[in-house]
Amino acid sequence: PQAIALGSVNQNLARAIGPAIGGALVAAISVGSVFLINAATFLAVIVVIARWRGGMRAAGTLPREQVGEAVRAGGRYVAASPALRAILLRAGAFVFFASAIWALLPLTARDQLHLGSGGYGLLLGCVGVGAVGGAALLPRLRARLSPGAMLTVGSLAVGGLALVLAYVHVTALVGVALAIGGMAWILALSTLNSIYQASLPGWVKARGMGFYLIVFQGGTAIGSAAMGIAAGQAGLSPTLLAAAIGLALGPLLGLRAPFEAIAPEELLPAGDWPAPALADDRAPGGPVMVSVEYWPREELRDDFLAELYDVRFSRRRTGASSWRVWRDSADLSRFVEQFVVASWQEHLRQHERISARDQARLQRIAAMAQDGRAPLVTHWTTPAIPRQPPSPST
Repeated sequence: PQAIALGSVNQNLARAIGPAIGGALVAAISVGSVFLINAATFLAVIVVIARWRGGMRAAGTLPREQVGEAVRAGGRYVAASPALRAILLRAGAFVFFASAIWALLPLTARDQLHLGSGGYGLLLGCVGVGAVGGAALLPRLRARLSPGAMLTVGSLAVGGLALVLAYVHVTALVGVALAIGGMAWILALSTLNSIYQASLPGWVKARGMGFYLIVFQGGTAIGSAAMGIAAGQAGLSPTLLAAAIGLALGPLLGLRAPFEAIAPEELLPAGDWPAPALADDRAPGGPVMVSVEYWPREELRDDFLAELYDVRFSRRRTGASSWRVWRDSADLSRFVEQFVVASWQEHLRQHERISARDQARLQRIAAMAQDGRAPLVTHWTTPAIPRQPPSPST
């Protein structure tokens, strides 16, 4: 969490210091020269990327996934994870309303505080100072507050900043409020970022973070556009007031979408999941359907079904494109779980991606079986269509 907080500080410190330097340069030289200097600074980034050598590849015997497969696997994982969806929902709601601060701050500086580019840069510098202070306070706050409470504090504080920008026209007070808002911004962002990353297993962490960035950057873009249009129609102060109300009400989403704490060891690969068997050494083509037959004890049937329906998230996260559970109409004690995976290789990856958390649930289900009737797993593959011999007439 501290490393993630440091990344958030880096981003927001650069976001505050960069415009401050830009504002000072605009006041001293021409605007065109500032853009030329900015373009030249990207040479340093290009040099670093050109010299960078990628990290070690994760251990595994399967070949690398194609880009399209990898993106689909990441999207499948996020879509089938209620914990990640709750974080994305709350992140999107927070950043939509919080984007009003950054979208409307230039108007506040020009129209209400009567500042130029240099003054605007100094206001953003106050945000950077607050971000550094917030990072320093994070360890103490994290030891005392839950992630939900930290996001609530951050959201309320950013909402308070929106109120100050709406109705306070004293530059010094606005600067202090921006410093406090910078602390709250880091508090909220590092909370969302860290709990999201901590909810992802290693194999999908990078692509899963891609979906988080889509929500975060998309929420910022949509929120900025919406707040800008609203300010043009209703005025600056009413728009900032609406953003403050949205930020104050945002934590109520926690009642419907609470954060789920997942221990890091639960996301580690199970490691000893048995590999599926093949009648010959050739990998079959086409999709694979897996069926698992269960005979739960009658007194545990309700618990069995509850656990089994939770398994659908695990199957979909690790590769299944569809999932169903069936009950034998002639034998009410017999249930069949059925799911489909795109290919045999994808199913092998599914075995590698079974986490300790998934394995524990499957073991609980297996323990509910009737004596001597362990779950029976069958892998169904697509048979090759036999070639028809040519007819005598040809």
